[in-house]
Amino acid sequence: MSSSHFSPAFFVANRQRLRDLANTTAPIVITANGLLQRGADGTYAFAQDANFWYLTGIDEPDVILVMTPAEEYLIVPGRDDNRAAFDGTIDDNLLKNRSGITTIFDVDAGWQKLAKAVQQSPKIATVRAAPSYLENYGMYTNPARRRLLKQLKAIQADVEISDIGKQLVRLRMIKQSAELLAIQSAIDITIATLQEVTQPELLSKYEYEYQLEADISRGFRARGASGHAFEPIVAGGVRACTLHNVANNSALAANELIVLDVGAEVEHYAADITRTVNPGLSTPRQLAVYSAVQDVQHYAAGLLKPGVLLAEYEHQIEHYMGKKLQELGLIKAITHDSVRHYYPHATSHFMGLNVHDAGDYSQPLQPGMILTVEPGIYITEEAIGVRIEDDALITPDGSHLLSDKLSRAAT
Repeated sequence: MSSSHFSPAFFVANRQRLRDLANTTAPIVITANGLLQRGADGTYAFAQDANFWYLTGIDEPDVILVMTPAEEYLIVPGRDDNRAAFDGTIDDNLLKNRSGITTIFDVDAGWQKLAKAVQQSPKIATVRAAPSYLENYGMYTNPARRRLLKQLKAIQADVEISDIGKQLVRLRMIKQSAELLAIQSAIDITIATLQEVTQPELLSKYEYEYQLEADISRGFRARGASGHAFEPIVAGGVRACTLHNVANNSALAANELIVLDVGAEVEHYAADITRTVNPGLSTPRQLAVYSAVQDVQHYAAGLLKPGVLLAEYEHQIEHYMGKKLQELGLIKAITHDSVRHYYPHATSHFMGLNVHDAGDYSQPLQPGMILTVEPGIYITEEAIGVRIEDDALITPDGSHLLSDKLSRAAT
């Protein structure tokens, strides 16, 4: 991008808002993510902790932010000549100019200063560390927060750790103007790219899912995005019935529907849009399923407004989807299990710095929140998977689809 949507004032204000909301005299200590090993001495591409970026704008690993009632500073690890030759050096002036934090310490001086603060305070505020392995997702988590807690406990074993994650969630749920601009930019790039690759004369020429994925990747980068906000899903036929099918390596057939679930990333902010397309002519059955999903999405978008509780919203949509599944002859009675057999996911999730962004699902919706609207029907036995997804901004009197410029017409 030629210029940033975010000035240092954005990060300075976020830190002050966190101080005000946390209302604590305890030191606030937030860590960046660390690099993760891919194999041997190679790492995966670095992805910053969203909370740390929200407070600093810094994209370096292993940096630590410390805020006390009297001051704020960064602890920045050094790099020896060998690592600097491969990864580059860290310019303290760039960190200062980006974050608005003027005091930077190296690891030794910084931890000596932080140790004094820990010893003088019975409590430290930070973001809780997740378990090392999340069974329900089948994934390992970044160890940076666990490492930070271990270091703090080494200084003062009985120090009380206070979790300020909920306060950060409350801040991040309501998008500010700079965030809205970045998200809209990501959405616009996604729209333009999908419009390009789904032109009938081009769509019919793709032979494999990965060819579509490659052109989407090219389109995102060519239009100014840093890349994908999440692993892209390009899934034809029965493969679209696996919700997160990211292999994208199968042959495409002219009679198969293709689910394209993708989103560009602009300055860490995500778009998340899904369209279901056909490189050939859709059958009456495919069109009927598509029409049902389209109808459910229209119904869901009409429900979104301030004050809505998402649990009630999802229950209403489940019942409405049940009626559509009955019309399609897929179920007889509308029950939770019968509907979820063909519609196994939620309709909406928060979106922002993470594609599945921080959000308190027990709180009523408020203006400034952004959520996806993404119903789907998946009929494995018929090799039909349909999902339509748009991104909605909650407004004072309802909601607005930020991705409404992208056609949802059946192909």
